Amino acid sequence: MSARGKGLAVVTKYFRSLRGGSQPILAEASDGLIYVVKFGNNPQGPNLLFNESAGTEVYQACGLSVPSWRPLFVGDSFIDSNPDCWFHTAEGRQRPESGLCFGSRFLGGDGAGLWEVLPGSRFKQVSNRFSFWQAWLIDICAEHADSRQAIFLKDGKGGFETVFIDHGHLFGGPKGEQRQNILASRYLDPRLYEYRDLLPQYRRDLLRPLGSIDLGRLRRRIQMVTGDWKTASSLEATERFLDRLSDTKLLHNVVDEMVSVCPGDIGPGKRKAYVERNSPILRFGVQTAQVGSRLIRGTSSCAACP
Repeated sequence: MSARGKGLAVVTKYFRSLRGGSQPILAEASDGLIYVVKFGNNPQGPNLLFNESAGTEVYQACGLSVPSWRPLFVGDSFIDSNPDCWFHTAEGRQRPESGLCFGSRFLGGDGAGLWEVLPGSRFKQVSNRFSFWQAWLIDICAEHADSRQAIFLKDGKGGFETVFIDHGHLFGGPKGEQRQNILASRYLDPRLYEYRDLLPQYRRDLLRPLGSIDLGRLRRRIQMVTGDWKTASSLEATERFLDRLSDTKLLHNVVDEMVSVCPGDIGPGKRKAYVERNSPILRFGVQTAQVGSRLIRGTSSCAACP
């Protein structure tokens, strides 16, 4: 993960620019793989690349599904020959800086069964639906300042696996200064959270993975993130996060708060009204981007990430 690491992949082929505040691009690297690429001088803030990489490491350590990531090198010749990858700002076009960028493995492609939003009738087919609770608990502890984003991959068994994406707003956000209430980091569709999942007999299943994390190893993995991406605020936030993971009493208190803001067991009619009142408008996101003539397959007409 260090800039001095061997075998650093280079961005070689531009496909298209993607939606989102950081204005990422979809590109191919010299390893032959396709990535969602985010630049260091992106419009959102200086902590974004650290948050993305450290957040991926955290989620992996907690046993949650995320796309793999790696630092990618973007050269001046690539940027100058692909002006469509330049940022759009209020002051006009801005040139991305060359150097190391964050690359998240693109999960789409020919025949990929990928959805960004599932209809409610398919929620029972999500094999790891309980992971939404786990992700929410982690996000609260990590000061996530935006709604949780996820995609759903067909698992070959007639169901779907949740994969969590976009961690740039962890640790107080891209500028390290945001503070939100606990609902801010929940996934946009509240129907994926079943109140009964957090009844006392099930809470141990939520907390057990956190208790088994090797915090020393996770700290070392975070420290290995490219040095230029680290800032004082991001390092302070990750230390606060690691301290919270080691505080069992605090974790139980957070779970109590999560339960307190959920609607509980409500009937079908009331649940429909609750969902309509609490579900925001959903938009297409980066993982549904086209790659040349290829388009990720799926029937959803909206998506969970900007």
